[in-house]
Amino acid sequence: MSFHDGASMRRTCLVAVGVLISTSALAQRGGRQEGAPASFTATSIPGVVAAGTKIELVRAGLQRTEGPVAMRDGSMLVSSTGILKVDSSDNVSTFIENSNQTNGMGWDLQGRLISVQRARGNEKVGVLYPPDKVTTLADNYQGKPFNSLNDLALDKRGGVYFTDTQGIYYLPPGGSVTRIIDEVPRPNGLVLSPDERTLYVHNKDGVYMLAFDVAPDGTISNRRNFARYKSVRIPGHKDPSWDEDNGADGMAVDSDGRVYAATNAGVEVFSPRGELLGVMPVQWGAENDNIRKPQNLAFGGPDRKTLYIVGAGTIFKVRTLSQGPQRPTK
Repeated sequence: MSFHDGASMRRTCLVAVGVLISTSALAQRGGRQEGAPASFTATSIPGVVAAGTKIELVRAGLQRTEGPVAMRDGSMLVSSTGILKVDSSDNVSTFIENSNQTNGMGWDLQGRLISVQRARGNEKVGVLYPPDKVTTLADNYQGKPFNSLNDLALDKRGGVYFTDTQGIYYLPPGGSVTRIIDEVPRPNGLVLSPDERTLYVHNKDGVYMLAFDVAPDGTISNRRNFARYKSVRIPGHKDPSWDEDNGADGMAVDSDGRVYAATNAGVEVFSPRGELLGVMPVQWGAENDNIRKPQNLAFGGPDRKTLYIVGAGTIFKVRTLSQGPQRPTK
């Protein structure tokens, strides 16, 4: 997921087609971050967001923001130095002090908060909450430790799909880890369709988001190109070592099966058939220096119609026409 834990990403500035950006003011609440606008203004994406809707800054100036997941009441948990809680009034508090550098998170059917934890020397998939249930679910594959654990997706069977730089893994309920994909370089975000028959996977070095069929036992097959990213690799920085990939990072789906992707271009929204429906611009900063962009996103709010967008130490939210799917929450 990659602002690389909040570090500035340097690249040439992209302009999201068909979207207006308001940069008239800096955030006045919850801290101030240089160049972070108080809001962006989106044009219409049919069925997703109405024209003129504000993408509002909730909080800036945090050390890192990743892995958002909703609670039962619609409050949002966000990975930071620990785990933060954002309530419906935009109050931000500490939910968990020490999260072992958690990145992606999700609730299972037992009401446990499962996370990928990436502290060096202690990388694992484990239960992060409640305190009396904290445990390690997997910390190696065939005796080898994981390498830069990244994101996860939980199915209704109790299985966990998760990624690191070596591949995509599946941990079935009560079983052991299997590596189900190893031919995708640098896989990142992943998400299941609402009916859990399709697994979508980001390919940071590719032109296309990938899709796989999911069998009842959790195994996958039929790899295919699902959607062509609006975002592309951005070369040509004054320092070639900063050449950026397409930025494909976190993912979300809504109850109608649309797929939302955090990329260099902002939040790209695709139909269930892979058609690009539009782009929400959540990026700012000086050209060729300190460009910031989305890192991850998730639906929250009491009606699951608030999309939270996080990254670069910030938290944004936008009211949507679409609704997040019903998922296990606590």
